[in-house]
Amino acid sequence: MASLLRILTSEPLAHNVNQLRFISTASSLLTPDSKTSLPSNHKKSRHVLSLLRTENNPDRILEICRSASLTPNHHLHRVAFSVAVTTLANEKHFSAVSHLLDGFIKSQPYPIPESFAVRVIILYGRANMLDRSIQTFHDLERYEIQRTVKSLNALLHACLMVKDYKEAKRIYFEIPRTYGIEPDLETYNRIIKALCESNSTSSSYSIVAEMEMRRVKPRASTFGLMIAGFYKEEKYDDVRKVLRLMREFGVHVGIATYNVMIQCLCERKKTAEAKALLCGVMSCRMRPNSVTYSLLIRGFCSEGDLDEAMDVFEVMVKSGCKPGSECYFGLIRCLCEGGEFETALVLCRESMEKNWVPSFSVMKWLVHGLVGGNKVDEAKEVIAQVKDKFSRNVDLWNEVEAELLPHGYVSPESLLHGLFLSASDVFSFGVIVLEIVNGKRNRSFSSSIG
Repeated sequence: MASLLRILTSEPLAHNVNQLRFISTASSLLTPDSKTSLPSNHKKSRHVLSLLRTENNPDRILEICRSASLTPNHHLHRVAFSVAVTTLANEKHFSAVSHLLDGFIKSQPYPIPESFAVRVIILYGRANMLDRSIQTFHDLERYEIQRTVKSLNALLHACLMVKDYKEAKRIYFEIPRTYGIEPDLETYNRIIKALCESNSTSSSYSIVAEMEMRRVKPRASTFGLMIAGFYKEEKYDDVRKVLRLMREFGVHVGIATYNVMIQCLCERKKTAEAKALLCGVMSCRMRPNSVTYSLLIRGFCSEGDLDEAMDVFEVMVKSGCKPGSECYFGLIRCLCEGGEFETALVLCRESMEKNWVPSFSVMKWLVHGLVGGNKVDEAKEVIAQVKDKFSRNVDLWNEVEAELLPHGYVSPESLLHGLFLSASDVFSFGVIVLEIVNGKRNRSFSSSIG
């Protein structure tokens, strides 16, 4: 009663009502013994995620996590922890992050599995609190947690997350000797990644030599990191050297390795070179996969080469590879940019059949483009499908639907480029004035204007 009186006398009534409603929700829906608890752990976890994704108050976030009894043993719980930590860190509530994660370890019954500590080390990295990741690693004995290479790898991962490559190198060279930890393949891959991202890819040769000395065989993923690093530094002779090194180690140079090279070329706006590389790969009877085609489509779309992107898409479908959501989204955007709204509509329908809906801005662009092509019914059909499948933006789509003008009244920049400026209203008003003066309705629009 005292706490209730304090709340009612110290804060506005509306806020108090919301706080009491939150406390009731957290306690009734998240407490396992509650009569109104959700019927399954999976639904409960989903509800916890829903609460965390809409909450910014640090006290409420902590209460949700406490009431839900989150553990890193369940995937949805790990996602919930990540959401909570990310929100708290973005809002600069670092003390709340420490309270959540330290309390998480301390509340576990002994013996505490190392996996719990691994998760905490990584989450501190996600919160950009590397010092706390390191401190947690050093405090494992205090919690009677066995320290193995898993904790070391988690610490290196935290360094990569905050991009502190200098600290990653220090940890790699000092910690294994200090604690008697034997690095494994994941350890070496993570330090190589740190070297490559810090433009020190040449130093990775010494890491590979150490792996050979310790009889840890590099994998294609190891050499893929080196190839990406050398592409970033534009050291193409070293790329060829790494390919030779792969063969010396008996590592197959497969499509995954070529995908790394194709991705690097596409990121550097050299998608035509990437396509030529693919042709060379196919001439050696190596079959591309969905990732290969998706990278090329994304590359050509980013360079505005719609024809090439569509050609790759057609080859992808004919080869039996299934395009993913990113392929559809990129192509639909690119088609709208090129004014190819009818083709964009075809791909949009295919995408929505798979429950993949592009962003609101792209879909709005498509709708107005269809209206500009005298496809008002199709535009309304698209809106209806989006509203039916995804209720999140229903109000916005209702506004768009209500504002649809006959295409003759819509300005060129709005139809062709999705730009809605104050000048667009002036254009529409001017068309109406001209109709009144001439006594004729404007029913067409030519994209060649201007």
